[in-house]
Amino acid sequence: MQTYQLDVIVSRGHSIESRHRVHAAVWDATSGLVGSTRDPFLVAPWRSCAKPFQVMPLLETGGFDELVWEDDELALACASHGGEPEHVAVAARMLASIGMEEGDLACGPHEPLARRGVKLLREAGHAPSRLHNNCSGKHAAMLARAHVSGWSSHGYEREGHQVQAAALESVSRWTGVPADRIERAVDGCGVVVFGLPLAHMARAYAMLAASATRGDELASRIARAVRTRPFLFGGTDRFDSVLVEETSGRIISKVGAEGIHSAALLEQGMGMVVKVEDGASRAQYPALLRLLQLHGALPDPLPPRLQEFGRTRIRNTRGEVVGELRVIDA
Repeated sequence: MQTYQLDVIVSRGHSIESRHRVHAAVWDATSGLVGSTRDPFLVAPWRSCAKPFQVMPLLETGGFDELVWEDDELALACASHGGEPEHVAVAARMLASIGMEEGDLACGPHEPLARRGVKLLREAGHAPSRLHNNCSGKHAAMLARAHVSGWSSHGYEREGHQVQAAALESVSRWTGVPADRIERAVDGCGVVVFGLPLAHMARAYAMLAASATRGDELASRIARAVRTRPFLFGGTDRFDSVLVEETSGRIISKVGAEGIHSAALLEQGMGMVVKVEDGASRAQYPALLRLLQLHGALPDPLPPRLQEFGRTRIRNTRGEVVGELRVIDA
């Protein structure tokens, strides 16, 4: 097994001003754990990285087909989207198809994550709605799961509801962690969030990659949706969208809050996850990119669009470059 010591630093002049410690795990679908940084069995909330597995039950039960939902809806259901007009439109369409509307979403409103989304919303003079929440696609899919199953939608986001029980079972199956050993809490959008070891998060993405490569229907549909609809999966200048585009869909990554990020390497049948110990989101992108390079999935140097995430210039209020954010092999 390969082991690394990755840190992400912020330098100012010749001094290191800040240091973000990174934990990581790399899983091969055939060989198991093949790479790590610090503690690969650190238990952490999986946050939005779990979305593909949370919406899997709706695919398994034929809900997407029953509702005539296609790649647009599936990509948005798996997304932490940028809240741009195109994302909002698909989320609204998903709700309308099951006879629901924005007020039925349990997630709260927040400003769009994409700068373009913020700009367009302000120019229109509108306040953010629940549809702008980056998780609105997942919530619409969970409401759809209740709808097609004949369950009450009341409290669909809470532990104990059938929707969340199905999501827990799916996460357990793909990660290999028994459901009663998965920690549960409340995510930022209000649904149940799962706490489990990093290595098992990586396992889930490795299994997703291997299953998609074999042509298994569920994994293949998710992979196809993300690869063909990268904008809906993220948005303008969003990392996950850029990575899919720059690798022609060979790598699918999924952002999570508080410095966690998962990725599936489709051609290699591998999965990986990075967790920034202090939760700094600015550090997760360079850490993941470096880990992908170390496993031969990305070139060194990175393509120009990815370089912007791998090494960021720090500017002062006059626009002068005074430092940089970058990863180091500590």
